[in-house]
Amino acid sequence: MSDKKIALFPGSFDPFTKGHEDIVRRSLKLFDEVIIAVGYNSAKKRYFEVNYMMERISSAFGPEDSVSVVTYNELTADLAQKTGASFLIRGLRNTTDFEYENSISQVNRYLNDKLETVFLITTPEYAHISSTIIREVHKYDGDISPFIPYDL
Repeated sequence: MSDKKIALFPGSFDPFTKGHEDIVRRSLKLFDEVIIAVGYNSAKKRYFEVNYMMERISSAFGPEDSVSVVTYNELTADLAQKTGASFLIRGLRNTTDFEYENSISQVNRYLNDKLETVFLITTPEYAHISSTIIREVHKYDGDISPFIPYDL
């Protein structure tokens, strides 16, 4: 078994924001490798197509060897096991995020007892950014470039 610390950063990333990018870059100080996993959430209809978003996320990190982007349509705990990830990364903007993410982390731990969830508090300058708000601004032709780390 490898001593390499691999973390999975799962989400719908619809779209992937500067807040998400910040969480990944900060995670690289803690982990050897971060896998950004773009998932299909059965409760949500996507605004940006998955493959398009994967390309945009990849472009934000360029040739960074320690960051990879995958797509998945399965339990996050199962994907973690398949990729060799022992950690899940989750960003927290507020207490509402914590309540939601804490419940998910408990279930993931039940499904894969070798999986630890690591919560990172969002950097204050990005705490107001949410994918939901960005989608709404984009839908009505507003400029979302200040909130995303890539060109659309």
